[in-house]
Amino acid sequence: MTAVAAGTAGTSEDLLTETYQAHYRSLLRLAALLLDDLSSCEDVVQEAFIRVHAARRRVREPEKTLAYLRQTVVNLSRSTLRRRILGLRLLPKPMPDMASAEEGAYDALERDQLKAALGGLQRRQREVLVLRYYVDMTEAQVADTLGISLGSVKAYGSRGLAALRVQMEAGQ
Repeated sequence: MTAVAAGTAGTSEDLLTETYQAHYRSLLRLAALLLDDLSSCEDVVQEAFIRVHAARRRVREPEKTLAYLRQTVVNLSRSTLRRRILGLRLLPKPMPDMASAEEGAYDALERDQLKAALGGLQRRQREVLVLRYYVDMTEAQVADTLGISLGSVKAYGSRGLAALRVQMEAGQ
């Protein structure tokens, strides 16, 4: 009669202890397949046993205690992963590498010097260099855009770069 009474009252502590001793490692392996670190797996399995122990009187069929434990391990593993993903989303984004104020000032000076040097070039040389290096066109595209030959683009570009180099070196 005590076996019947224990069956109707839910899983006994003795049955839960036996299940723990017999199936702890298999439940740990199950958690290891779902999670990536051993400490989290151990935590999940321990928490599963604690939860099933707390709800043992509600287990209608004590022979299904292992099934309840497995399902609890799976659910707790999902929750652990969900918390990790949420935690990663909430982490502050790393700041992009930014130039220091000094570097920014030097870049601005160089840019101003380059603009001034470009202004000192012949019109065609300036056009060829801007289209070629700023707009990133090929020599053929520059020739087509300006309506000049490919050889002229090469000549204007070469002479313009040489003049630009001289002016930039003189400015420093």
